[in-house]
Amino acid sequence: MRLPSVLNSKAVLTLQSAAPGLAVVAALTAVAPLVNEAVSTLLVGVILGALVGNLGLVTDRLQPGFQFAARRLLRVGIVLLGLRLSLTDVANLGTVTIIVVVTTVVATFIGTQRLGTSLGLSPDLSLLVATGYSICGASAIAAVEGSTDATEDEVAVSIGLVTLCGTLAIISIPPLGDLLGLTDRQLGTWIGASIHDVGQVAAAGSIAGTGALAVAVVVKLTRISLLAGIVAWANVRRRPTAGERTDGKKPPLLPLFVIGFLVLVVVRSADVLSDDLIGWARDLEKTLLTAALVGLGSGVRIDRLRKLGPAPLLLGLSAWIVVAGVSLAATALLI
Repeated sequence: MRLPSVLNSKAVLTLQSAAPGLAVVAALTAVAPLVNEAVSTLLVGVILGALVGNLGLVTDRLQPGFQFAARRLLRVGIVLLGLRLSLTDVANLGTVTIIVVVTTVVATFIGTQRLGTSLGLSPDLSLLVATGYSICGASAIAAVEGSTDATEDEVAVSIGLVTLCGTLAIISIPPLGDLLGLTDRQLGTWIGASIHDVGQVAAAGSIAGTGALAVAVVVKLTRISLLAGIVAWANVRRRPTAGERTDGKKPPLLPLFVIGFLVLVVVRSADVLSDDLIGWARDLEKTLLTAALVGLGSGVRIDRLRKLGPAPLLLGLSAWIVVAGVSLAATALLI
């Protein structure tokens, strides 16, 4: 009977140490939606976190709260993302569109890692960038971070790159789609298959029009469902280092939060939840992910990024060309 009390004591101590920082994160999270008309709330969260981080406002006393948001709240938010996607939605996309999604994810994931290696970057940094670009931006990077030995600077630069290129995609892909004469379905597929996080996809889809937006969101959520496979692969490839435990234990094939995401996809598919409950869960998910990205953004320090040199930026821009080019080619050929 002592074990639960010990665990509860640890949880209370964790929350007590995190409380001051979480209060600041909550305040910044509340501010983020105020500019949502122009920019994705998640993107605003990253920017606000980076702003307070670079201004030196995240003191040692606040740091535990920002870390709690970046790790714990992020995982709960990813679990709740499962309620956005049903197996019926995926099936309604049709086999051809699913092929476009899988082709884009696989080509971007493998191609980005090879580009990173050729540029002399570490396998862990290359993996983080590849995951962010192929799945869902900063959320995916944070989800796979625990399966790597990446440094804090490498995580920060990965988040910075997907934020930069995702923002560029919002303003460039919709007009390019019009210029190329893509149909609503084609443009929606291209947006959903190539842009990084859900908020960025929604912003670009809104610019493209209602027809494109509807397709883009479902395509994007289908991409997110492939995160489970990416995390499993990352855990399989991981090798213990000198500083790691040597008790023979390995990271789980699928972390609990990824399993939770898949379970909620099944629950959503069963259509047993009311629309009000699903709407409430979506609002909570958006709030938690915004708070998590405030925490992650606080680690994006300009002085640290400079130390890594120009190679990561070149990787990020190259990966952006890969994901946009592959998804556009597959969409044009197959849809």
